[in-house]
Amino acid sequence: MGSDLVAAFPVARRTFEEADDWLGTPLSRLCFEGPEETLRLTEHAQPAILTASIAAYRVLRELADVRPAALAGHSLGEWSALVAADALDLGEAVVGVRERGRLMQAAVPAGEGAMAAVLGLDAGTVTALCTEAASGEVVVAANLNGGGQIVVAGHATAVGRLVTLANARRARARLLPVSAPFHCPLMEPAAAGLARHLAGVRFRDPAIPVVTSVEARPVRSAAEIAGLLVRQVTAAVRWEETVGVLAGLGATLALETGPGRVLAGLVTRIAPEVAALPAGDVDALTHAREVLAA
Repeated sequence: MGSDLVAAFPVARRTFEEADDWLGTPLSRLCFEGPEETLRLTEHAQPAILTASIAAYRVLRELADVRPAALAGHSLGEWSALVAADALDLGEAVVGVRERGRLMQAAVPAGEGAMAAVLGLDAGTVTALCTEAASGEVVVAANLNGGGQIVVAGHATAVGRLVTLANARRARARLLPVSAPFHCPLMEPAAAGLARHLAGVRFRDPAIPVVTSVEARPVRSAAEIAGLLVRQVTAAVRWEETVGVLAGLGATLALETGPGRVLAGLVTRIAPEVAALPAGDVDALTHAREVLAA
């Protein structure tokens, strides 16, 4: 992850070196060489994804001198958006998300939590099914992704009941290969720990508005950021509403600088009037530069 960027662009190499220095460990080697099972651990995956995202963003800035009208991120990606908006230093961010990942992994014992994707049901129906499936346990909508996709999280047994109920409604529901039930009340211990960590972090007013997925609105004040990042740990990711806000601000082009292209696909389904392109690797960035220059 990110190795093609580092090989092609000095600014990407410097970005990974900066993250390595702050973390005191060779995150770059883990990203480029693995082992994959170690990289997938959330305390490593979160700083790795953030660093790769910022490396691609910095390359994009150099290639196309792009100046975003607004920024947003899906869960962890909101930290990347804050770095891109100059509201948070990269070093503080990678250390923060490593702690975030460690806390989230430790909040629920392995095997006790789960997440599942539900396709083909609206939010109201999924919420009602969560209530039915709970039976005294926790299962809630965790990601309101749009395009008919909702992810639920909670106790593994309750999520399993939800999957059965959803499939009985002729929806498509499947368990996700995740290590913990993110964005649900079971993450309260992680939220408390993150609040303690962020008490020592300095934020700045974003130079570019960041649309937070917790409240689906632009954030322009440093004073709000820490509280929103803490709430995000247990709150649903309101991605469909977030994209709607971006479109309402006049966005006509969305560039996904994180690894992969899942969000670009979601943006296309939520707001067809917004052209959405992946921009997280060399080939995608080259294409994005061509589009921007056209």
